[in-house]
Amino acid sequence: MSQKKDASIAAVLALLDLLAGEGPANRFEAVVEEARRQGVSGADLRRVEQIKRLALAIQARLERRQQWSAALTTLVDTASDLASPYTVEDTLKIITRRARLLLGADVAWVTLPAAGDDDAGFRLHSLDGHVTMLNARLRLPEGAGLAAAVLAHRAPLWTSDYLTDDSFRHADELDQWISAEGLHAVLAVPLSRAAATAGSLHVADRSVRPFSADEIAQVSMLAEIGGVALDRAVYLDETVAEMSALRERVLRAESERADARALAAAQGALLDLVLGGCDAQLLVEECRLRLGAPVLLCGPHGTAIAVSGDLSEHTREEFTRVAKHAGTLLDPSPALLDDGIWSVPVLAGSHHLGALYVQAGPALSGDTAQLLRYAARVAAVLLSLQEGGGAVVEGQLGDELLGDLLISVPRPREVLERRARRLGIGLDQPHVVVVARPEGDAQGHAVTRASSCARRMNGLQTTHEGDIVLLLPGTDPGAAARTVHDELSTLPGSPPTVSGAGPVSDPGAVLHGYREAARCLDAMTALGATGTPASTHEMGFVGLLLSDQVDAERFIQSTIGAVLDYDEQRLTELVRTLDAYFETGGSPTYAAERLHVHPNTVARRLERIGDLIGPDWQRPERALEIQLALRMSRIRRVLRERKAPAGDAAGDQDA
Repeated sequence: MSQKKDASIAAVLALLDLLAGEGPANRFEAVVEEARRQGVSGADLRRVEQIKRLALAIQARLERRQQWSAALTTLVDTASDLASPYTVEDTLKIITRRARLLLGADVAWVTLPAAGDDDAGFRLHSLDGHVTMLNARLRLPEGAGLAAAVLAHRAPLWTSDYLTDDSFRHADELDQWISAEGLHAVLAVPLSRAAATAGSLHVADRSVRPFSADEIAQVSMLAEIGGVALDRAVYLDETVAEMSALRERVLRAESERADARALAAAQGALLDLVLGGCDAQLLVEECRLRLGAPVLLCGPHGTAIAVSGDLSEHTREEFTRVAKHAGTLLDPSPALLDDGIWSVPVLAGSHHLGALYVQAGPALSGDTAQLLRYAARVAAVLLSLQEGGGAVVEGQLGDELLGDLLISVPRPREVLERRARRLGIGLDQPHVVVVARPEGDAQGHAVTRASSCARRMNGLQTTHEGDIVLLLPGTDPGAAARTVHDELSTLPGSPPTVSGAGPVSDPGAVLHGYREAARCLDAMTALGATGTPASTHEMGFVGLLLSDQVDAERFIQSTIGAVLDYDEQRLTELVRTLDAYFETGGSPTYAAERLHVHPNTVARRLERIGDLIGPDWQRPERALEIQLALRMSRIRRVLRERKAPAGDAAGDQDA
């Protein structure tokens, strides 16, 4: 009996020794089996087995505490690592590496929303422990995988065998990767940022197994620490990006400041040259050095004043061609013409002094464009200083010459032509007379603008009897009147009333042209057509009455000439039909009775008349002019018949 008691005590001591030495669990069972072989039984054996169970429980608790201690150590180390400033990508790599080490798992990764993509979903980031490349740019559709379930429940979820678990929605691409990696057990916990669930942290094993509560708690704690670190890393990345953008803005501002200083220095150098009495050639050469491109300065009519740069003969010809075809430019901004040639006008107030041309390529930088505009202004100062007095005298001589052409006291033609030639004007060439009457208080500004317009068009300008009078080269008085009207309409106030007459090709005819234009202007005022441009040719029979030399032939041809020619060429009776139509009060039926034809014939003839002279020929104004032209044509035919017998009359034929 004593021997059994001793065996029982020995077994208890052996169990305690194993517990103290952290022996393996199978050794505890071996001690119980040894006591049973030694004859321990009954209550003593039950006490030994109870002590075994207690020893195993104590050992398991110690092991859990050791695991928690190791886990806490890992978490503290992780928090310490994440306390350093890392980028978002580095932070995610630390989180996945520590998560895999924390549980001794095979693979770990993070899923985050797919930022910047058109469709919602997730992407895998910072995989650790993977052995395939199928995960490259792997995308999870919205609502699929454990990641979507974690976001929906905001709680940890796990599965002991991912591919066979139907409790969540699967994604084909992710399943293919899970299968290729040989993964089975997967645990996913929320990864939070600033109280919001941004993604999920995953750990996985290549064996089928459950996850304990301690493991879930440990990974959840790591995810919370990682979420804080991730939020900090995102803020750090944003701060770095903002600092980089700020640094770029500072560098850009410094560059712009340096450019502004260089531009101011260049502007000062150009202005110092002009104030120092330089000529146009020296100014153009300085512009070429500052702009780094060939430069050409032209006068108001495209004449080259100065040129600088390594220009071939072809390039010089191209500059001259572009300058002549560019016309008058009034917009102070540089304009791209041909082959990289830029032009900017040289303006002194409203006076166009010429243009500056630069071969600077297809595009201009802002500083180059600003320097080019300033160079044009400096060129305007130079030309004004060089030609200022002469321009004033030239303007006065032009005013006096046009004033002498408008007085009734005759002047010798040779003297007038000689004075005009000194001003570069040929009075033996066709000119038109334009009279402008500004409305309101814009007389002074209008005179200045009209003088600039006349100078630009190589004409003369003066004021006469309160009106502005211009003598401009050309043969179309209506077009000239519209040009002057458009020029003066840009001034404040109501648009002016402008009339034109001519053309005249003799100094003595200028006065007649002025009188005709003045009568046309008075007629326009009486008719309520103020603020518009017109010429005597454009006013129909009113212009015929206003003209000094009544040209009935031109009036008839411009009004019904097409109908007369049609009758003469086709032996029709459209003119006779028009006479009958108007004499019967505009009734086609009565006209048909008078002509002894069918009304349909009259209707067809009237349609043909509309085709020839326009569909608005029956309007009261046109109808009056047509009737007047018919009567004048009839009178002219009677007068001619008195001189020569008339030919055979045309037969009755339809149009």
